[in-house]
Amino acid sequence: MPVFKGQTIHYDIVGSFLRPQRLKEAQRQFKDGQLSTETLTTIQDEEILQLVQKEIEVGLKFVTDGEFRRSWWHLDTFWGFAGIDKVQVSEGYHFHDLDTRPESARISGKIAFTPDHPDLKAFNYLQNITADKEVIARQSLPSPAQCFAELVRGEENLRALNDFYPSQEAAIADLVKAYRKLFLALYEAGCRDLKLDDCTWGMLVDKEFWKNMSTDADDIQKLTELYLSINNRALADLPDDLFVSTHVCRGNYASSWASAGGYESVADSLLARENVKAFYLEFDTPRSGDFSPLEKVHDNQEVVLGLISSKDPALEDEDRLRQRIEEAAQYHDLAELSLSTQCGFASTEEGNKLSEADQWAKIKLVIDTAQQVWPVKAN
Repeated sequence: MPVFKGQTIHYDIVGSFLRPQRLKEAQRQFKDGQLSTETLTTIQDEEILQLVQKEIEVGLKFVTDGEFRRSWWHLDTFWGFAGIDKVQVSEGYHFHDLDTRPESARISGKIAFTPDHPDLKAFNYLQNITADKEVIARQSLPSPAQCFAELVRGEENLRALNDFYPSQEAAIADLVKAYRKLFLALYEAGCRDLKLDDCTWGMLVDKEFWKNMSTDADDIQKLTELYLSINNRALADLPDDLFVSTHVCRGNYASSWASAGGYESVADSLLARENVKAFYLEFDTPRSGDFSPLEKVHDNQEVVLGLISSKDPALEDEDRLRQRIEEAAQYHDLAELSLSTQCGFASTEEGNKLSEADQWAKIKLVIDTAQQVWPVKAN
């Protein structure tokens, strides 16, 4: 974790929070045309302010706006770029036991950053309400590779890309440029902690998924290298004091999951070569494999262990959590490990199947366990 006020903090969150009932109702009224944009924004502002106050009260040092302005953890960001439209599709994403809402992002012109991007506006508010607080405001974004994967998901999306670009590389070049401009705009607005959420790696490690797709190992390896290249191109030459991390997810929708598989098949690419300072990795179930791939993470990079489920209201056993942290420390230095939930509590506006009380109990467990393992001390 980045150092906070001379101390290394070993507990954290992934970022999204359950939407309060008042916010859910406001979103419904807005969609039905019963609420103005201005009134919705005011309600979002008020609910975010209350959330941040709660985050501070429980002891979090890196705070978020809960993604309260988003419907999806990823699509809203894509829709915020020029040249990318919101579209309805025939099928949603296929999860373990359900399908999501059928929405996607599709190229409708040349991809570009614009100064009114919703994530920049969202961060400006978060920065404003935390500037005088003893916390750091974090901005989460879906990774550039995640955006590219969406833009080529399905025949219609792929046709749209081919309508506006002579090649996929030309589209990638514009996408990377748009992301870099968003990163730098956030930095200019005061952002010093940026997290890239990424489900592409979760799909790459899922052997059953690729078996059903009849895709061979060479093609999977080419896709792995492509995703790594897209992310690293966007991350190149950013300011040294911008702390960039990435969170690897296997799907988080209404407490369901989308993919399974350990990190071993992507360790030499993701863990050894992605240019980030920290990895937030899911390890809450056997679907994520064992800790041995952590050997590939460099000594100067942090690993945040997602050992506590954000999907299930049942609290994990603290002794077992400490035991698992000790197991992970066999592969990566304990001083460079931290603890969090495996994902956010509401990657989409639906939220996971637990209560707000359960949510805060999970965060308390993260903090209490981490403080037992890593007593806070000045560096």
